Amino acid sequence: MIARIWHGWTSFDNADTYEALLKKEIFPSIQNRNIKGYRKISLLKRPLENEVEFITIMLFDNLSAIKEFAGKDYEKSYVPDKAQKILLRHDKFSQHYEIINEFNY
Repeated sequence: MIARIWHGWTSFDNADTYEALLKKEIFPSIQNRNIKGYRKISLLKRPLENEVEFITIMLFDNLSAIKEFAGKDYEKSYVPDKAQKILLRHDKFSQHYEIINEFNY
């Protein structure tokens, strides 16, 4: 399993709008692509001093599934135009980590 992690930051005024865009449009459009090996996406949010940080963590079975999602240059971040207009800044590249163990207590 591979986790694809990405960060974006927006203003306090745009945080709710950005969150709604993710939940109502962007995440469903990813789900509707029916990518074999795509498992789920998690959304994290935290307020900072002057902005709000968002983190997405997507889980994929393997690198092939990530490439189906993101293309040949799979490390580049996926940020639709609507999202780019709301964000102050964002990671240009996603980070990929192999999940080597999970504990459920």
